[in-house]
Parts: sequence; C-alpha cells; structure tokens
Amino acid sequence: MAVNLRLRPEAEAALRAEADRSGRSQQEILREAVDRHLRTLAAGGPASLGTREPLLTAGIVLPPRTPYRRVTPTLTLPEGTTSLDLLDRDDRL
Repeated sequence: MAVNLRLRPEAEAALRAEADRSGRSQQEILREAVDRHLRTLAAGGPASLGTREPLLTAGIVLPPRTPYRRVTPTLTLPEGTTSLDLLDRDDRL
C-alpha cells in the first residue's frame, strides 16, 4: 500500500538525520516504526517492544515532552581530560 505522509518539520529533520546516521532509507525507518507501533513485524507476528512500553504504562518513565529535541552539551572538559578521569578519583567511596 502506498501512503502520502506529511511530517512536522522537526520529525522530517529527525528522520533524515537517522537515515544518514544509520545508512538505512527513510522508507525502511518509517516501515519499522509503523510495525513497532502496530506490534507486528514485516514478516508477521508480534514484535518485541523491549522494556520501554511497560515502564511508560506503569508511569515509571514519562514520555518526552519535546520529541526530537537537539541537546547542546553544557559541560566541556579541559583539554586532555576524559570522563573516565572524572570517575577515577580518590575521594569516591
């Protein structure tokens, strides 16, 4: 079945970015998303949704307020310092 889908600009940008990042086509990503949402696989049968959906249903994890939000790092480490250096300290318990 062919479908004409209009996406919000931020969803379109996120879809393009994911396609570039993963090397998959936009169409393949959309098919997978529909299959997961409808709990089917392309070959048929239930899809494994992992642990995220039960956590959302139970109210343990809240859904995102702003989908596809681009995060800007707020911390810049000094040159030559890694996050492992921050974790490997003598004052830790």
